[in-house]
Amino acid sequence: MVPDFHVALGRLTVARMSVNPMSYEAQFFGFTPQTCMLRLYIAFQDYLFEVMLVVESVILRKLDSVPNSKIPPLHVRKNTEKFLLFMKKCFDQLFSKMEEVLFQLVLGIPKNALLPEDKVHEQYPYSKEEFQPLQVEIEALQKQYKAEVSAEQKLLAELEEQKIVQTELEKILQWFDGLENVCREHGTSNFKESFAFLTQSSKKLQDVLEEVEKKNSNFPKSSSN
Repeated sequence: MVPDFHVALGRLTVARMSVNPMSYEAQFFGFTPQTCMLRLYIAFQDYLFEVMLVVESVILRKLDSVPNSKIPPLHVRKNTEKFLLFMKKCFDQLFSKMEEVLFQLVLGIPKNALLPEDKVHEQYPYSKEEFQPLQVEIEALQKQYKAEVSAEQKLLAELEEQKIVQTELEKILQWFDGLENVCREHGTSNFKESFAFLTQSSKKLQDVLEEVEKKNSNFPKSSSN
């Protein structure tokens, strides 16, 4: 019995969605008003279907208790479906009125109303032709911003390199200060003279080493028997 009711309801169910998409209302509610009304319609329709099933089962149970009943279950089914069609027609008429009222007074946004996130359009109205130069300017500013960020990154990297060089220079200066202190401890007060003395000593030592290496190369090697 249940499939017959579904077939009857399926044939009677029509598209109740409004032609107007009501996208602005969907932006506010998070769902389209048509979807809300369709769900209400289906819920009422399902409830009507369940009620008719209960009514039919009660009638059939009463007929079973009546002796010598000449009313067949098929006749009960046909009359139940007729009653369902009548109830469905009345329900559609009432629901159409309710849908109209809800769309106008509850689920609809007036034409002159703006959502908070769209107030800026009222303050700064721009046509598509006027918006195009702004879009080009925004893209140019974005490119300029990216270039400045890239230049900043390069400058930061160069600054880090300069800090490393400065650290090395400070180490060299500390080394020279230590060397000057050593020279003073050994009786040499002038750092330039001390440095010149060290250079000359290093040169003499290098000459001695070269002379020793030259003599070693000229010294005859002993032949093995």
